[in-house]
Amino acid sequence: MGFTQAFKLAFKSLAGSKMRAFLTMLGIIIGVASVIILVSLMQGMTGEVTSMFEDMGTNTLSVMITGRGSSRTVDVDDLYDLYEENTDVFLGLSPTVSVNGTVKTGTDSDSFDSTSVTGVSEQYTEIKGYTLASGRFISYADLESRGKVAVVGTYIADTVFGGDPVGESIKINGNAFTIVGVMEEQGDSTEGSADDCVYIPYTTASKLTFGQISSFTFATRDVSLNTQATDLIDAALYAVFQNENYYTISDMQEIVDSMEEMTGMMTMVLVGIAGISLLVGGIGIMNIMLVSVTERTREIGIRKSLGAKRRDIMRQFVIEAGTTSALGGLIGIVFGALVAVVLGRAIGIDADPSVSAVLLSFGVSVFIGVFFGFMPASKAAKLNPIDALRYD
Repeated sequence: MGFTQAFKLAFKSLAGSKMRAFLTMLGIIIGVASVIILVSLMQGMTGEVTSMFEDMGTNTLSVMITGRGSSRTVDVDDLYDLYEENTDVFLGLSPTVSVNGTVKTGTDSDSFDSTSVTGVSEQYTEIKGYTLASGRFISYADLESRGKVAVVGTYIADTVFGGDPVGESIKINGNAFTIVGVMEEQGDSTEGSADDCVYIPYTTASKLTFGQISSFTFATRDVSLNTQATDLIDAALYAVFQNENYYTISDMQEIVDSMEEMTGMMTMVLVGIAGISLLVGGIGIMNIMLVSVTERTREIGIRKSLGAKRRDIMRQFVIEAGTTSALGGLIGIVFGALVAVVLGRAIGIDADPSVSAVLLSFGVSVFIGVFFGFMPASKAAKLNPIDALRYD
C-alpha cells in the first residue's frame, strides 16, 4: 500500500465517524491553541516592554551617586572631565535633576501637578534621540547663565497654548520661565504621559532644588561600548569613594537583556504547562486507535490474507493517527491565532502569532500523533491473520 492510498483510507476513516474524530482531536486542538495563544501574548508583551526600554535608549547608562556616609564627593565637572577624556566611547553626558512642584500657566487655575520637570543639559535630545516640533532646545549659554528657559511637551503646548507656546511663559514653583521649544510627540499627548513634561537647564534646576546634582545620564557611541563605558565610570567613581555602595550604574541594554531572558523563561514554563494538553491529546489518540484496531480486526485479517505485509498495516494506522493529530493541529493553530489576535487587541499589544510558533506547534502535533499511534499500529501489524479472521 502506498502513502497516497494510506492517506485516503485515513481520511475515509475520519469522515466515517466525524464526532469521534473531533473528540479524538480535541486534546490536540486545545493543546496547540494554548501554545499559540500563550507564546503570541508573551512575545507581544515582551516586544512592547522592549520597545519602551529601547525608546529610552539602549546605549545609555544611568549613574546615581548617593555618597551617604562618605566625606568624598563627585561633582558635575569631574564627570564631564571623564566624558571629555573618552569621547571615543561616550557620545554625550547630561546631568539630570528632578524638580518636585507644580507647573502653572496663566492664572493659578491652570495648574499641572502631574507634569514632570527635569533639569538636563544641551546634549539631552541627542542622548535620548528626541526631536523638536518647534523652537529650540536648551543651549550651553542657558546652562552657563542659569537661564529661566523651558522646553515643553505637546500636552502643555496643545492644552494651554493651542500648539504654539514658543515665547509664552510658565511658572515652575513660582518662578517664571520662557518657553523656547516644544518636543516632538512621544506618546499620546495626555496627562501623565511622556508628553506631559518640561525640560529646563540642569543648572537652573539645581538652584531651584537647593541640592547637589547626583544623577547623570551617559550615552555611548554604540551599544557594544556599554560594557567598556561602565568599566570607565566604575573605575573613576571607585577611585573616589573606595566603596561601590556609594553609587549605582545602570546599563539599559543589560536591563533589556535581563527582561528578555526572564520573559523567555516564563514563556517556556507556560508552553510546558500548555504542552500537558498535547500529551493528554496524544493519549486520547492512542486510546481511540487501540479501539479502532479492535473494531477492524476482521478487516486487518482479510487484508493480511490477501497479501498485505506488516509494514503496510503499520503504515496505515500510523498515517491515520498522524493525520488525525495533524488536522487537530491545524484547527488548533487557526483557533489559537484568532484568539491571540483578539486578546492582543483587547489589551493593546501586537500578539500576531510568529511563524516559528506555528511551525513548532504543528510539528509537535504531528509528532505526538505518530508517536502515540505507533503502539496501536504495532499491535495491528502483529495480528495473526487466522485469529483476526475468526474474530467476531
